[in-house]
Amino acid sequence: MFDELSKYSHYGHFFLQPNDSLKEVCNAPTDKSGVLLVYALARGEIELVYIGCSGRHLKDGSMFIRSAGLGGMKDRIVNGHQFGKVPRHKSWPKQMKGEGIDALDVYWYVTHDNGFSDCPVKLRKELSRVFCDIYGKLPRWNKK
Repeated sequence: MFDELSKYSHYGHFFLQPNDSLKEVCNAPTDKSGVLLVYALARGEIELVYIGCSGRHLKDGSMFIRSAGLGGMKDRIVNGHQFGKVPRHKSWPKQMKGEGIDALDVYWYVTHDNGFSDCPVKLRKELSRVFCDIYGKLPRWNKK
């Protein structure tokens, strides 16, 4: 569905079950920015529930990478807020339990490596547009 992601060579994924520590299972880089896709695994079904990003281009063209907390994409995934003013390491497990989700499969892609310097915010918007074109709506964990 997202052919745009095939050019990135620095990527990975991890699984999160409701009782896992997001900080421990997250293997996203602490010194890079990029995009993430979150798939929910529930009742034998797989559903893309969230498209997110970490980082942006600054006015001078350089890449902003989170330096607080754990740093980089990992910090955005673990400590970024979702479902209110609650960090994901708390909100995702609660949301998973409430929705009966067995696990999340989180894929991350570094968008500024090996000759690329793509803005994560712009790429997230493009991925969201592609999803919307196919399904007529955003993934359900994305804000409307």
